[in-house]
Amino acid sequence: MFEIYDVVLIPLILGVVELFKQVGVNKKILPFISLALGIIVGIVYVAEFDLKQGILVGAMLGLSASGLYSGAKNTIEGDDK
Repeated sequence: MFEIYDVVLIPLILGVVELFKQVGVNKKILPFISLALGIIVGIVYVAEFDLKQGILVGAMLGLSASGLYSGAKNTIEGDDK
């Protein structure tokens, strides 16, 4: 299933989402792009011929990348709310 070294895929997804942001994609849909990229990576790379497992692992990767982005952004910008 999901190996600990597969966690390095999260910054990769984050980097691709950042490219979408730099191109001018609406910031409100970036989390959905992160989720979609995670699922694609999960299906293609992580899951070995098991679609359900690939979707589940991919969703975890995409949501983790999205959370990493928002957490880092809030830390840097100083979210005082």
